[in-house]
Amino acid sequence: MNWQADWGLRFRMFVTMFLLLVLYVVFAGAISLYMGGGIVFFAMMFGGMSLVQYYFSDTLTLKSMGAKTVSADDYPQLHGSIERLSQQADLPKPKVAVIDSDVPNAFATGRNQKNAAVAVTTGLMRTLDQDELDGVLAHELAHVKNRDMMVMTIASFLSTIAFMIVRWGAFFGGGGNRGGKGGGGIVVAIVVSLVVWIISYLLIRALSRYREYSADRGAAAITGNPSALASALLKISGEMDKVPKDDLREEAEMNAFFIIPIKSGIVGRLFSTHPPTDRRVEQLRELERELEAF
Repeated sequence: MNWQADWGLRFRMFVTMFLLLVLYVVFAGAISLYMGGGIVFFAMMFGGMSLVQYYFSDTLTLKSMGAKTVSADDYPQLHGSIERLSQQADLPKPKVAVIDSDVPNAFATGRNQKNAAVAVTTGLMRTLDQDELDGVLAHELAHVKNRDMMVMTIASFLSTIAFMIVRWGAFFGGGGNRGGKGGGGIVVAIVVSLVVWIISYLLIRALSRYREYSADRGAAAITGNPSALASALLKISGEMDKVPKDDLREEAEMNAFFIIPIKSGIVGRLFSTHPPTDRRVEQLRELERELEAF
């Protein structure tokens, strides 16, 4: 495997993690003020959020998508492919999960290379041939090797918590007077949560576009077969149009994790977490030409 470290990706990950740390401090501080707590409560809030997201964000990600960890007895071919590709990528074998969905897609999550999971949908396994599936699995393993799935998992956890407070903020008001803030406290909490949600989304989008190109190159290095991944991307993108819109809407919130995003109109494409599929395919075809030249 001719693996090359992507320093552009590492720099973007560093900047994103630093900005996420700032967001964590602001978010935890705002919530602790709303709850009427002091510096000790703030420290507990910040520490608790950090521990939960570090140890459980990957599990929450899998559960939110309905992904179930499967054994080699249940899916021997899938396990065999991931084990073989993990060896080629010089990685520990991740947990294997399957989502019962007609939407052909896959994603990786986890806090580090030793605690990672790769999830695929049943629709993906029905859609792709073995070489194409290997390309997709190698793409997800490239995310694990690059460690960018850790940053995305942390960012998505913060974004999800902030979004929940924005959506259900009215229920947190309780009609009571918390910390002497009265009804204004919940307004401040909602506004801060909305700002955190927007900024975390922008950070996810900015990093996600670059990391997809990097993972595509990584998949080509792992498999030595860029054309198979290019074919898989085109197939997945084409199959999206055949899936019922209700199924697509249910999974659209996880777009940043997927190998191909769920399409959601002009606005969705404008704010897409992924680069256009045709550009990714062209990059892979260029890599194929370079391989053939050697």
